[in-house]
Amino acid sequence: MDYKSKIMDEQAVNRSMARITHEIIEKNKGVDDLCLLGIKRRGLPLAEKLAQNIEKFEGKKVPVGYIDITFYRDDLTLTGDMPTTGESYVPCDINGKKVVLVDDVIYTGRTVRAAIEATFKNGRPNAIQLAVLIDRGHRELPIRADFVGKNIPTSKSELISVLVDEYDGETGVYLCDI
Repeated sequence: MDYKSKIMDEQAVNRSMARITHEIIEKNKGVDDLCLLGIKRRGLPLAEKLAQNIEKFEGKKVPVGYIDITFYRDDLTLTGDMPTTGESYVPCDINGKKVVLVDDVIYTGRTVRAAIEATFKNGRPNAIQLAVLIDRGHRELPIRADFVGKNIPTSKSELISVLVDEYDGETGVYLCDI
């Protein structure tokens, strides 16, 4: 993929993740009854980073899991004929808890809608919040993130590519042409 420009380097991503962590702690008046669920795929390492930051800032461990939203997408006819339920891992009983869904980019809102549906399959939390590294606009559903690392207005002919060390060997955010 050809990168048009680098928007965030590793230090900028880490600063944004630290700020998001503080905002999560503040909004929830601590981290009791909190569970982080990364939306597969790049949401998981970001959720793990938030959990590391929470432990560093608050001295408490929070459970971290992940949600695979493949089966819950509303565009299944576009992605394949026979959808399969992907593996999700919810590390605790989420009934009555505050769940923070974590993803790399929010765009149309459809991934988040699917993640909310997948979350409810696992229980009934008291609240579901959303943390994203990048909000690029162009929402098609009335969904907004509670915690945003950076707003990057894009055209529909552009793509935001978030790279994470775990999958890409580097951490950063790039703007690309489709």
